[in-house]
Amino acid sequence: METLVTVERGAEAAISKSEFRLHFPLRVRWAEIDAQNIVFNAHYLAYFDLGITEYWRAIGLPYPDKLIYEGGDLFVVKSLINYHASALYDNQLEICARAARVGNSSITFALAIFRGEECLVDGEIVYVFACPETKKSMPLPARLRDAITVFELPR
Repeated sequence: METLVTVERGAEAAISKSEFRLHFPLRVRWAEIDAQNIVFNAHYLAYFDLGITEYWRAIGLPYPDKLIYEGGDLFVVKSLINYHASALYDNQLEICARAARVGNSSITFALAIFRGEECLVDGEIVYVFACPETKKSMPLPARLRDAITVFELPR
């Protein structure tokens, strides 16, 4: 069973915050700035991780307490980042996340980081639900699938 959450956008249209249910604020800290006085590129993955952590909380299944169950856990199998502009020290950012695709054993998250209305970074992270010992994929638990579906429904 696969669920797709599509967003209609022209090929050249910018990503909008309205495409996302989850919005999480973050202020850029001094330790995240590199020698070019911009956020070091690897920190954007950590920002994405913060967004997904808040997504789990928002759907009522905070990690790890409510998500590690039924003999499985979630493992990242793909990360993609598109850089459009740089964040600077003390910028107030907004991390946005949504479940873009829910497959049989995987979840693809669409993510974006905004400064005001400007999208600085967007991308995706794919998780697979798998057995921690064997690392073999397993079907997503129904309660996880249901929680995502309810959260992503248009309001």
